[in-house]
Amino acid sequence: MTLDLQKFVSHISFPNLEWASVRLSRESGVSRVFRDSRPDENNHLFTAGATVEVLVNGQFAYASTPIISEKSLHQALQKAYTQALKASQFAIYKFSVLQRPKVTGNYSSPSAKKASNISPTIQSELLTQLCMALKASDKIVKTLSAVDVTEVESEFYSTNGSNVQQNFSYVIWECEAVAQENNKVQKRTLNGSYANSVQGGAEIFDHPQQLIERARLVGQQALELLSAPECPTEALKLVLAPDQMMLQIHESIGHPLELDRILGDERNYAGWSFVKLSDFGNLKYGSPLLNVTFDPTVNGEFASYNFDDTGVAASREHLIQDGILVRGLGGLESQVRSGTPGVANMRASSWNRAPIDRMANLNIEPGDSTFESIIGGIERGIYMESNRSWSIDDYRNKFQFGCEYARLIENGKITNVVKNPNYRGVTDSFWHNLYAVGNAATRGIFGTPNCGKGEPNQAIRVGHASPVCAFNNVEVFGGAN
Repeated sequence: MTLDLQKFVSHISFPNLEWASVRLSRESGVSRVFRDSRPDENNHLFTAGATVEVLVNGQFAYASTPIISEKSLHQALQKAYTQALKASQFAIYKFSVLQRPKVTGNYSSPSAKKASNISPTIQSELLTQLCMALKASDKIVKTLSAVDVTEVESEFYSTNGSNVQQNFSYVIWECEAVAQENNKVQKRTLNGSYANSVQGGAEIFDHPQQLIERARLVGQQALELLSAPECPTEALKLVLAPDQMMLQIHESIGHPLELDRILGDERNYAGWSFVKLSDFGNLKYGSPLLNVTFDPTVNGEFASYNFDDTGVAASREHLIQDGILVRGLGGLESQVRSGTPGVANMRASSWNRAPIDRMANLNIEPGDSTFESIIGGIERGIYMESNRSWSIDDYRNKFQFGCEYARLIENGKITNVVKNPNYRGVTDSFWHNLYAVGNAATRGIFGTPNCGKGEPNQAIRVGHASPVCAFNNVEVFGGAN
């Protein structure tokens, strides 16, 4: 018999219990990888379970179980209750039910038809065709194509009447070509590793020829890189494509603005932040052209949702407005701890993890410059696409990023391809050097399935949308030295 979770939660009772919830999650998925037009991996995933959370004497505590029954849920609640009771004696901060407001509602990914209904045969045929398109020459020594389809069902009930159902459909696809000539090796992917991560359904596969043409370009560009000269080493105007802006946003805006990180919660694992609590409302994070939003409402973006995993309703909020830092990436707990405005972003990677402050959809809002006007206004510069490598210090301040593909900009025109393009900078000066933001026509929407954070580790889905952006006086260098 199926357990009525809403009824179960309404009967939870412990001495001094202020609040409790049950969050149920079921996740199923299939990932297929083809290498050189042959099957290489065929993975199936299913996981399900529940996390219970309690508030006792101002202290939150959690426990999880893979068994959805009254007995197992009661055992988990007893464990969480005991933990909260003991921890409350040493609490640094006392929370209240205000951090868990009553909400009701639902959410479903935009999908006309379920992606999981696409047959293995159709998926395999497409992956084979993609590998064939990637094989632009005998100098292409490796081709890889992959697709990952995951569906997640989530239910959330609380003792103060919250009732939330959310259903997610995630689709990821990947193409990669490796070219070799003698001792020279170059790799090109489709917008960077697994960057094509979206919410949607089977309609994503309705136009396979478009994917095939994109794969063909990936193979051709891998060949171009073999004979291309090294990226020059000099200070240049830098134009970044949306697929590289994804990484730039993620590392030098997203992680530094996480309130739990600023409060010190991540110091021993993933570092701190150069941002201080006193900076909110005051810090000029970048040029006046920089407008960054936390927006889990974007249709089809990878981390869209209506409620976070503590049941708080999500909304679009400016984090940086006209260059000024105005809001942090922190849920209600971090907001009361810090006295800083935040967002509904307490998220868990699975049923056996507690929600923590995470990025969701973190986007740069479009400006009014066309791609042609940005390029046309540059006498000497460089245009880069698709992240290849990244390095950033513990304070998310000094960074060095590498891209897969670049072309020089000379006298207002895009010219020669160069290989091994890299650039470095400091977050503050880099964003202050932002001098042009592309319009909506230049915007790209990408994501990543593996943003890591927390102890125990949580790899979570994140989305990033951005137009093309241009920066002054950036230190650019190649691989020759």
